[in-house]
Amino acid sequence: MNMLDDEDDQSFHATRDGYSHLSDVEWDAVERMGSTMGIHAVSVMLEALNRDAQHATIAKFIQNELDAEREKVALLHQQGSQQAELLREQGAQQFELLRQQQAAAGGSMHSRRPETLKIDISKARRIDDGDMQVAFAQSNLAGRAKTWALGLKLHDPYAFGSLEVFKSRLRQTFEPPRAEFRARTELLKLKQGKRDVHAYAQHIRHLTSCISSNPVDEHTLVSVFMQGLADGPVKTHLFRLELDSLEQAISIAEQEDFSLRQARASSTSYRQPRRYDNGGPEPMELCYVESEKARSTGYKKLQRCNRCQKTGHYAYECSFPLVQCLATLGVVTVHP
Repeated sequence: MNMLDDEDDQSFHATRDGYSHLSDVEWDAVERMGSTMGIHAVSVMLEALNRDAQHATIAKFIQNELDAEREKVALLHQQGSQQAELLREQGAQQFELLRQQQAAAGGSMHSRRPETLKIDISKARRIDDGDMQVAFAQSNLAGRAKTWALGLKLHDPYAFGSLEVFKSRLRQTFEPPRAEFRARTELLKLKQGKRDVHAYAQHIRHLTSCISSNPVDEHTLVSVFMQGLADGPVKTHLFRLELDSLEQAISIAEQEDFSLRQARASSTSYRQPRRYDNGGPEPMELCYVESEKARSTGYKKLQRCNRCQKTGHYAYECSFPLVQCLATLGVVTVHP
Protein backbone atom coordinates (compact mmCIF):
# COMPACT_ATOMS: atom_id res chain seq x y z
CA MET A 1 0.00 0.00 0.00
CA ASN A 2 1.30 3.44 -0.91
CA MET A 3 1.02 5.76 2.07
CA LEU A 4 0.58 8.86 -0.10
CA ASP A 5 -2.89 7.84 -1.30
CA ASP A 6 -5.09 9.83 1.16
CA GLU A 7 -4.82 12.56 3.77
CA ASP A 8 -4.21 10.17 6.67
CA ASP A 9 -1.35 8.61 4.74
CA GLN A 10 0.11 12.05 4.03
CA SER A 11 -0.07 13.08 7.71
CA PHE A 12 1.61 9.88 8.75
CA HIS A 13 4.22 10.08 6.00
CA ALA A 14 5.05 13.62 7.09
CA THR A 15 6.30 12.22 10.38
CA ARG A 16 9.04 10.38 8.45
CA ASP A 17 11.37 13.17 9.46
CA GLY A 18 10.63 12.34 13.07
CA TYR A 19 11.81 8.77 12.45
CA SER A 20 15.04 9.56 10.64
CA HIS A 21 16.78 6.90 12.72
CA LEU A 22 14.87 4.24 10.75
CA SER A 23 16.44 2.94 7.54
CA ASP A 24 14.62 2.82 4.23
CA VAL A 25 14.08 -0.91 4.62
CA GLU A 26 12.61 -0.41 8.08
CA TRP A 27 10.38 2.41 6.89
CA ASP A 28 9.07 0.22 4.05
CA ALA A 29 8.26 -2.37 6.69
CA VAL A 30 6.42 0.33 8.68
CA GLU A 31 4.32 1.14 5.61
CA ARG A 32 3.47 -2.54 5.19
CA MET A 33 2.51 -2.65 8.86
CA GLY A 34 0.21 0.30 8.22
CA SER A 35 -1.49 -1.51 5.36
CA THR A 36 -2.03 -4.53 7.61
CA MET A 37 -2.81 -3.05 11.05
CA GLY A 38 -4.00 0.41 10.11
CA ILE A 39 -2.06 3.66 9.89
CA HIS A 40 -3.37 5.14 13.15
CA ALA A 41 -2.53 2.03 15.17
CA VAL A 42 1.02 1.94 13.80
CA SER A 43 1.50 5.64 14.54
CA VAL A 44 0.34 5.22 18.14
CA MET A 45 2.56 2.14 18.61
CA LEU A 46 5.70 3.86 17.32
CA GLU A 47 5.11 6.95 19.47
CA ALA A 48 4.79 4.76 22.56
CA LEU A 49 8.12 2.96 21.95
CA ASN A 50 11.67 4.14 22.23
CA ARG A 51 14.14 3.77 19.39
CA ASP A 52 15.48 0.37 20.42
CA ALA A 53 11.98 -1.00 20.86
CA GLN A 54 11.01 0.43 17.46
CA HIS A 55 13.97 -1.35 15.79
CA ALA A 56 13.11 -4.60 17.57
CA THR A 57 9.41 -4.40 16.65
CA ILE A 58 10.15 -3.66 13.01
CA ALA A 59 12.78 -6.45 12.85
CA LYS A 60 10.29 -8.92 14.32
CA PHE A 61 7.71 -7.88 11.73
CA ILE A 62 10.23 -8.36 8.91
CA GLN A 63 11.20 -11.78 10.31
CA ASN A 64 7.55 -12.83 10.44
CA GLU A 65 7.17 -11.78 6.82
CA LEU A 66 10.23 -13.83 5.83
CA ASP A 67 8.93 -16.88 7.70
CA ALA A 68 5.58 -16.60 5.96
CA GLU A 69 7.25 -16.33 2.55
CA ARG A 70 9.44 -19.35 3.32
CA GLU A 71 6.36 -21.38 4.20
CA LYS A 72 4.72 -20.36 0.93
CA VAL A 73 7.83 -21.29 -1.05
CA ALA A 74 8.11 -24.65 0.74
CA LEU A 75 4.44 -25.38 0.07
CA LEU A 76 4.77 -24.44 -3.59
CA HIS A 77 7.91 -26.57 -3.89
CA GLN A 78 6.14 -29.55 -2.35
CA GLN A 79 3.14 -29.14 -4.64
CA GLY A 80 5.42 -28.71 -7.65
CA SER A 81 7.37 -31.86 -6.77
CA GLN A 82 4.17 -33.87 -6.39
CA GLN A 83 2.82 -32.53 -9.67
CA ALA A 84 6.10 -33.25 -11.47
CA GLU A 85 6.16 -36.82 -10.11
CA LEU A 86 2.54 -37.34 -11.14
CA LEU A 87 3.22 -35.95 -14.60
CA ARG A 88 6.27 -38.17 -14.94
CA GLU A 89 4.30 -41.30 -14.01
CA GLN A 90 1.44 -40.42 -16.35
CA GLY A 91 3.91 -39.58 -19.09
CA ALA A 92 5.70 -42.90 -18.64
CA GLN A 93 2.39 -44.79 -18.84
CA GLN A 94 1.29 -43.01 -22.01
CA PHE A 95 4.71 -43.37 -23.61
CA GLU A 96 4.65 -47.11 -22.85
CA LEU A 97 1.24 -47.29 -24.52
CA LEU A 98 2.58 -45.47 -27.59
CA ARG A 99 5.60 -47.77 -27.66
CA GLN A 100 3.36 -50.84 -27.58
CA GLN A 101 1.25 -49.43 -30.40
CA GLN A 102 4.38 -48.77 -32.42
CA ALA A 103 5.67 -52.29 -31.77
CA ALA A 104 2.31 -53.83 -32.67
CA ALA A 105 2.27 -51.81 -35.88
CA GLY A 106 5.79 -52.94 -36.76
CA GLY A 107 7.36 -49.47 -36.55
CA SER A 108 9.62 -48.63 -39.50
CA MET A 109 12.76 -46.52 -39.73
CA HIS A 110 10.86 -43.37 -40.55
CA SER A 111 8.74 -43.43 -37.39
CA ARG A 112 8.92 -40.50 -35.02
CA ARG A 113 11.62 -40.42 -32.42
CA PRO A 114 10.54 -41.41 -28.88
CA GLU A 115 11.69 -38.00 -27.63
CA THR A 116 9.08 -36.29 -29.81
CA LEU A 117 6.38 -38.61 -28.49
CA LYS A 118 7.33 -37.78 -24.92
CA ILE A 119 7.05 -34.07 -25.64
CA ASP A 120 3.44 -34.50 -26.77
CA ILE A 121 2.68 -35.98 -23.36
CA SER A 122 3.58 -32.75 -21.58
CA LYS A 123 1.11 -30.86 -23.73
CA ALA A 124 -1.55 -33.48 -23.21
CA ARG A 125 -1.14 -33.16 -19.43
CA ARG A 126 -2.24 -29.49 -19.78
CA ILE A 127 0.81 -27.76 -18.38
CA ASP A 128 -0.07 -24.10 -18.88
CA ASP A 129 3.34 -22.47 -18.45
CA GLY A 130 5.48 -22.64 -21.60
CA ASP A 131 8.76 -22.73 -19.66
CA MET A 132 7.46 -25.62 -17.55
CA GLN A 133 6.45 -27.48 -20.71
CA VAL A 134 9.95 -27.10 -22.14
CA ALA A 135 11.56 -28.07 -18.83
CA PHE A 136 9.34 -31.13 -18.48
CA ALA A 137 9.99 -32.19 -22.06
CA GLN A 138 13.74 -31.71 -21.62
CA SER A 139 13.71 -33.79 -18.42
CA ASN A 140 12.34 -36.76 -20.42
CA LEU A 141 15.19 -36.73 -22.91
CA ALA A 142 18.04 -39.22 -22.73
CA GLY A 143 21.24 -40.08 -24.53
CA ARG A 144 22.29 -37.89 -27.44
CA ALA A 145 19.08 -35.86 -27.31
CA LYS A 146 19.70 -34.85 -23.70
CA THR A 147 23.32 -33.90 -24.42
CA TRP A 148 22.18 -31.88 -27.42
CA ALA A 149 19.55 -29.97 -25.42
CA LEU A 150 21.92 -29.20 -22.53
CA GLY A 151 24.58 -27.97 -24.95
CA LEU A 152 22.16 -25.55 -26.60
CA LYS A 153 20.92 -24.29 -23.22
CA LEU A 154 24.48 -23.63 -22.06
CA HIS A 155 25.28 -21.78 -25.26
CA ASP A 156 22.02 -19.81 -25.35
CA PRO A 157 19.68 -19.86 -22.30
CA TYR A 158 16.82 -18.65 -24.52
CA ALA A 159 17.36 -21.19 -27.29
CA PHE A 160 13.94 -22.77 -26.68
CA GLY A 161 11.41 -19.97 -26.51
CA SER A 162 8.39 -22.26 -26.47
CA LEU A 163 7.41 -25.90 -26.66
CA GLU A 164 6.74 -25.65 -30.39
CA VAL A 165 10.24 -24.26 -31.01
CA PHE A 166 11.73 -27.04 -28.90
CA LYS A 167 9.81 -29.73 -30.80
CA SER A 168 10.69 -28.21 -34.15
CA ARG A 169 14.43 -28.08 -33.43
CA LEU A 170 14.40 -31.57 -31.94
CA ARG A 171 12.58 -32.93 -34.98
CA GLN A 172 14.98 -31.23 -37.38
CA THR A 173 17.97 -32.68 -35.53
CA PHE A 174 16.93 -36.28 -34.88
CA GLU A 175 14.04 -37.14 -37.18
CA PRO A 176 14.97 -38.88 -40.45
CA PRO A 177 14.58 -36.68 -43.55
CA ARG A 178 11.17 -36.61 -45.23
CA ALA A 179 9.74 -38.87 -42.54
CA GLU A 180 6.20 -37.54 -42.87
CA PHE A 181 6.30 -37.92 -46.66
CA ARG A 182 7.29 -41.57 -46.28
CA ALA A 183 4.63 -42.18 -43.65
CA ARG A 184 1.98 -40.54 -45.82
CA THR A 185 3.04 -42.59 -48.86
CA GLU A 186 2.95 -45.85 -46.90
CA LEU A 187 -0.41 -44.92 -45.40
CA LEU A 188 -2.07 -44.34 -48.77
CA LYS A 189 -0.99 -47.74 -50.14
CA LEU A 190 -1.42 -49.74 -46.92
CA LYS A 191 -3.16 -53.13 -47.21
CA GLN A 192 -4.28 -55.65 -44.60
CA GLY A 193 -2.70 -58.65 -46.31
CA LYS A 194 -2.51 -61.73 -44.08
CA ARG A 195 -2.74 -59.76 -40.84
CA ASP A 196 -5.79 -59.69 -38.65
CA VAL A 197 -7.93 -56.57 -38.30
CA HIS A 198 -6.36 -55.52 -34.99
CA ALA A 199 -2.78 -55.57 -36.31
CA TYR A 200 -3.87 -53.71 -39.43
CA ALA A 201 -5.63 -51.05 -37.32
CA GLN A 202 -2.58 -50.62 -35.08
CA HIS A 203 -0.37 -50.09 -38.13
CA ILE A 204 -2.64 -47.44 -39.60
CA ARG A 205 -2.81 -45.69 -36.20
CA HIS A 206 0.97 -45.66 -36.02
CA LEU A 207 1.31 -44.14 -39.48
CA THR A 208 -1.34 -41.53 -38.65
CA SER A 209 0.57 -40.48 -35.52
CA CYS A 210 3.72 -40.00 -37.62
CA ILE A 211 2.00 -37.29 -39.70
CA SER A 212 1.79 -34.30 -37.35
CA SER A 213 2.56 -31.11 -39.31
CA ASN A 214 -0.20 -31.58 -41.91
CA PRO A 215 -2.42 -34.41 -40.66
CA VAL A 216 -4.71 -36.39 -42.93
CA ASP A 217 -8.43 -35.62 -42.55
CA GLU A 218 -10.74 -38.21 -41.03
CA HIS A 219 -12.74 -38.99 -44.17
CA THR A 220 -9.56 -39.79 -46.10
CA LEU A 221 -8.36 -42.03 -43.25
CA VAL A 222 -11.69 -43.88 -43.26
CA SER A 223 -11.46 -44.40 -47.03
CA VAL A 224 -7.87 -45.67 -46.81
CA PHE A 225 -8.75 -48.03 -43.95
CA MET A 226 -11.79 -49.50 -45.72
CA GLN A 227 -9.99 -49.80 -49.06
CA GLY A 228 -7.07 -51.64 -47.47
CA LEU A 229 -9.22 -54.24 -45.74
CA ALA A 230 -9.16 -57.75 -47.14
CA ASP A 231 -12.22 -58.84 -49.09
CA GLY A 232 -14.69 -60.51 -46.81
CA PRO A 233 -17.67 -59.98 -44.50
CA VAL A 234 -15.93 -57.23 -42.49
CA LYS A 235 -15.26 -55.06 -45.53
CA THR A 236 -18.75 -55.69 -46.89
CA HIS A 237 -20.31 -54.68 -43.57
CA LEU A 238 -18.30 -51.44 -43.38
CA PHE A 239 -19.24 -50.40 -46.91
CA ARG A 240 -22.90 -50.51 -45.88
CA LEU A 241 -22.34 -47.89 -43.15
CA GLU A 242 -21.65 -44.16 -43.12
CA LEU A 243 -18.58 -43.62 -40.95
CA ASP A 244 -17.31 -40.25 -39.73
CA SER A 245 -13.99 -41.11 -38.07
CA LEU A 246 -11.20 -43.65 -38.24
CA GLU A 247 -11.72 -44.84 -34.66
CA GLN A 248 -15.38 -45.54 -35.37
CA ALA A 249 -14.46 -47.61 -38.42
CA ILE A 250 -11.78 -49.52 -36.47
CA SER A 251 -14.16 -50.23 -33.59
CA ILE A 252 -16.90 -51.61 -35.87
CA ALA A 253 -14.39 -53.65 -37.90
CA GLU A 254 -12.88 -55.24 -34.78
CA GLN A 255 -16.32 -56.09 -33.39
CA GLU A 256 -17.36 -57.69 -36.69
CA ASP A 257 -14.09 -59.62 -36.93
CA PHE A 258 -14.49 -60.87 -33.36
CA SER A 259 -18.04 -62.05 -34.09
CA LEU A 260 -16.88 -63.93 -37.18
CA ARG A 261 -14.06 -65.62 -35.26
CA GLN A 262 -16.43 -66.70 -32.51
CA ALA A 263 -18.92 -68.12 -35.01
CA ARG A 264 -16.16 -69.98 -36.86
CA ALA A 265 -14.78 -71.40 -33.61
CA SER A 266 -18.20 -72.64 -32.48
CA SER A 267 -18.84 -74.34 -35.84
CA THR A 268 -15.49 -76.16 -35.90
CA SER A 269 -15.72 -77.31 -32.30
CA TYR A 270 -18.42 -79.96 -33.14
CA ARG A 271 -17.23 -83.57 -32.85
CA GLN A 272 -18.89 -86.73 -34.09
CA PRO A 273 -20.29 -89.07 -31.43
CA ARG A 274 -17.91 -91.77 -30.31
CA ARG A 275 -18.51 -95.25 -31.69
CA TYR A 276 -18.42 -98.20 -29.33
CA ASP A 277 -17.31 -101.72 -30.32
CA ASN A 278 -20.29 -104.08 -30.43
CA GLY A 279 -18.26 -107.23 -31.22
CA GLY A 280 -19.39 -107.48 -34.86
CA PRO A 281 -17.23 -107.56 -37.98
CA GLU A 282 -15.25 -104.46 -38.87
CA PRO A 283 -14.41 -103.17 -42.36
CA MET A 284 -10.93 -103.82 -43.70
CA GLU A 285 -8.41 -101.02 -43.49
CA LEU A 286 -6.89 -101.06 -46.97
CA CYS A 287 -4.44 -98.29 -46.12
CA TYR A 288 -3.02 -100.44 -43.31
CA VAL A 289 -2.66 -103.42 -45.67
CA GLU A 290 -0.87 -101.32 -48.25
CA SER A 291 1.51 -99.91 -45.64
CA GLU A 292 2.30 -103.41 -44.37
CA LYS A 293 2.92 -104.59 -47.93
CA ALA A 294 5.31 -101.74 -48.58
CA ARG A 295 7.12 -102.42 -45.33
CA SER A 296 7.47 -106.14 -46.11
CA THR A 297 8.77 -105.32 -49.61
CA GLY A 298 11.45 -103.09 -48.17
CA TYR A 299 12.40 -105.76 -45.67
CA LYS A 300 12.71 -108.43 -48.42
CA LYS A 301 15.36 -106.37 -50.24
CA LEU A 302 17.66 -106.90 -47.29
CA GLN A 303 17.20 -110.71 -47.15
CA ARG A 304 19.73 -113.16 -48.70
CA CYS A 305 18.65 -116.17 -50.73
CA ASN A 306 19.75 -119.56 -49.29
CA ARG A 307 20.20 -121.07 -52.75
CA CYS A 308 22.15 -118.51 -54.78
CA GLN A 309 23.37 -116.42 -51.86
CA LYS A 310 22.08 -113.23 -53.49
CA THR A 311 19.94 -110.54 -51.86
CA GLY A 312 16.54 -109.28 -52.91
CA HIS A 313 14.47 -112.47 -52.87
CA TYR A 314 13.71 -115.59 -50.91
CA ALA A 315 14.76 -119.18 -51.75
CA TYR A 316 11.29 -120.19 -52.94
CA GLU A 317 11.40 -117.30 -55.41
CA CYS A 318 14.90 -118.12 -56.71
CA SER A 319 15.12 -118.99 -60.45
CA PHE A 320 18.76 -120.06 -60.33
CA PRO A 321 19.27 -123.75 -61.41
CA LEU A 322 19.46 -126.17 -58.52
CA VAL A 323 22.68 -127.86 -59.78
CA GLN A 324 24.52 -124.56 -59.96
CA CYS A 325 23.21 -123.65 -56.53
CA LEU A 326 24.58 -126.90 -55.11
CA ALA A 327 27.91 -126.30 -56.90
CA THR A 328 28.04 -122.85 -55.40
CA LEU A 329 27.55 -124.35 -51.98
CA GLY A 330 30.25 -127.04 -52.68
CA VAL A 331 27.85 -129.93 -52.35
CA VAL A 332 28.41 -131.31 -55.86
CA THR A 333 31.07 -130.87 -58.52
CA VAL A 334 30.05 -129.86 -62.00
CA HIS A 335 32.21 -131.29 -64.86
CA PRO A 336 32.31 -129.47 -68.12
